Amino acid sequence: MATSPRLSQDPRKALSKYFGHRDFLDGQQEVVNAILAGKDAIAVMPTGGGKSLCYQLPAMVMEGVTVVVSPLIALMKDQVDSLTEKGIPAVMINSSISPAEQRHHIKALEQGAYKMVYIAPERFRSDAFSRALKNINVSLFAIDEAHCLSQWGHDFRPDYLLLGNAIREIGNPQIAAFTATATPEVRSDILHHLALRAPFQCVSGFARPNLVLQITPCSNRKEKYKRIRALIEKHETGIVYCATRKRVEEVQETITSWGTQVVSYHGGMPDDEREQNQENFISRKSNIAVATNAFGMGIDRPDVRFVIHFDIPGSVEAYYQEAGRAGRDGETAVCELLFNYADTRTQEFFIEGSNPAPSLILDVHRHLIEAADQQSEVYIPVQELCERIGTRNNMAVSSAISYLVRSRVIERFDAPGQRIRGTRILESEKPDIDFSALSEKETRDRDKLKAMVNLCYASSCRQSWILSYFGEDDFDSCNTCDNCIASSSEDIREPTSSEEIAVKQALSGVARMSRRGQDGWQARFGRMKITQMLVGSRSRDILNARLDELSTYGLMKSEGSHYVAALLSELQNAGMLVSSGGQYPTLTLTGRGESVMMGNETFRMRWPTPQKSQAALRENTPAIQTLEFDEKLYSKLRKHRGKIATEQGIPPFVVFNNQTLEFLARIKPRTIEEGMQIRGVGEKKAERFLPEFVALIAEHLQTS
Repeated sequence: MATSPRLSQDPRKALSKYFGHRDFLDGQQEVVNAILAGKDAIAVMPTGGGKSLCYQLPAMVMEGVTVVVSPLIALMKDQVDSLTEKGIPAVMINSSISPAEQRHHIKALEQGAYKMVYIAPERFRSDAFSRALKNINVSLFAIDEAHCLSQWGHDFRPDYLLLGNAIREIGNPQIAAFTATATPEVRSDILHHLALRAPFQCVSGFARPNLVLQITPCSNRKEKYKRIRALIEKHETGIVYCATRKRVEEVQETITSWGTQVVSYHGGMPDDEREQNQENFISRKSNIAVATNAFGMGIDRPDVRFVIHFDIPGSVEAYYQEAGRAGRDGETAVCELLFNYADTRTQEFFIEGSNPAPSLILDVHRHLIEAADQQSEVYIPVQELCERIGTRNNMAVSSAISYLVRSRVIERFDAPGQRIRGTRILESEKPDIDFSALSEKETRDRDKLKAMVNLCYASSCRQSWILSYFGEDDFDSCNTCDNCIASSSEDIREPTSSEEIAVKQALSGVARMSRRGQDGWQARFGRMKITQMLVGSRSRDILNARLDELSTYGLMKSEGSHYVAALLSELQNAGMLVSSGGQYPTLTLTGRGESVMMGNETFRMRWPTPQKSQAALRENTPAIQTLEFDEKLYSKLRKHRGKIATEQGIPPFVVFNNQTLEFLARIKPRTIEEGMQIRGVGEKKAERFLPEFVALIAEHLQTS
């Protein structure tokens, strides 16, 4: 049975005295009471829910010192500075301070000069450091961002695995673990690794009713920048998250070119510049930050009105944690993900980099042995090691080194006079490593990315979908996300019987033109060829590919290619189809699409309007003559045709003949699909020339 710690003062008086609060926020009091009753605890609380107070308040009223493990130096500094301003004696120990300063701080902690000490997890690599803490009266061992401890979490950090031994080394003090995002599986992992004793468990809810969640499909960067600019102009204060350092710099430069003051933040920047940019954002000297995912942990700026994800995150956990940095003041905030399926390639690269193949791990070990001196020590940059192995994936090599360290095959150390860390070989024979856990982690990482993609394609309430992912199934709908708003529209509805048949026909056509692999459907053809096959086109490409031999060939001929192409687009928006993106995008089924095709799942979606008249126009030239002829547009089209012909050294009629230009000037197609219905516009010409003419028509319609 837990023994209640001795308290130096009344908790509620301390709440008012040190923190200026009259009462607790939802969920805080239960956690604080459990800790003050001497119980171990694990608390999952939403971003902005006041996790920090749940260990800071007990630290002030319990006798002894509270150790707080935190993953980021910037986060520690913010917390310590804030506590110091409140008159709370706190200090931090991390790589930013010298060994002499560390010894000074530890001595001061032994003497009771501080109530709280923030420690970076990597400090516990040193057994000597853990032993030094034994002389300190540690009353509470608090772990912030505890999801970093689980290799099944979205932000696994190997140094967090050192905490179990460190806790035992300093005498098994009371433990409290905190995180904002953890699935039931991750929570179980935290309980196991920390060996929590009959802990109090609190999951205070993941719902953020003030967040307006939106996922906006974007076919290119131009569309993304258009949305970013609109959101900045409307909401003024926010964060744009990017997947890579390079993308951060690109987005910052673009926003700056608009005359907007913006700061950037990523791991490749010098520490002082990164800290200054963070301070400028917190102090409101700049209202826009463009950053990688590290930015925002513990950032106390409540008036962030928007969070934009330029790239798809690698997991739902990462997305929701980052989105949750908006609207911490409780006011409405917009969280918009600019989604392009092609962006998943970046996350797949990260997955490959953080989950090196067994052969690469063994290659790294072998090359380290070959480069080691007589003392079995080696000083070699990762880049040089990559060159020796013959790989360009620096990330995978770094991950392999980390895995060898965790497996006690090698150890890393700092050496005076060396500009890089040294590596000491502990096991020179071929290591006997169980790679099954690494394989399982890669599988789970890929599953997390798939879940994130499924969220992007989901047609149900975004908030409800996310809460269900985290194990909360009693939430109905938020009524504010893009899907909830769209669902209230008459445009989105269940299919009629004929529409359901059309959907299954279209999905079957896509399936016949895809490959079925172990990891799901693999795309082979683009939207244009799929449309042509379904309507029974006799084009050379269709016949050469023998697509006319498929059972679904011509299945939707009566619907017309315009309707079929529009239907495929809506099926993609509804998450039943997925595009590869890129310069030559291909289309295939999602898991949901397969389920609908097989009749195992009901659905609601937005329906295109049948426009068979467009198909009729293609075959009925007299009908086209009844449409108004735009002479100015026709002149522009002829001029542009001549320009293309001159540039490419071809006769003008090879681009489009005069009758086709006339049809373009009368019909004025607004999309590629509409343009393809016009006589004289085949697949090759549509791909080669039509986009420029459609753009010219759109520009003409806007200015006329």
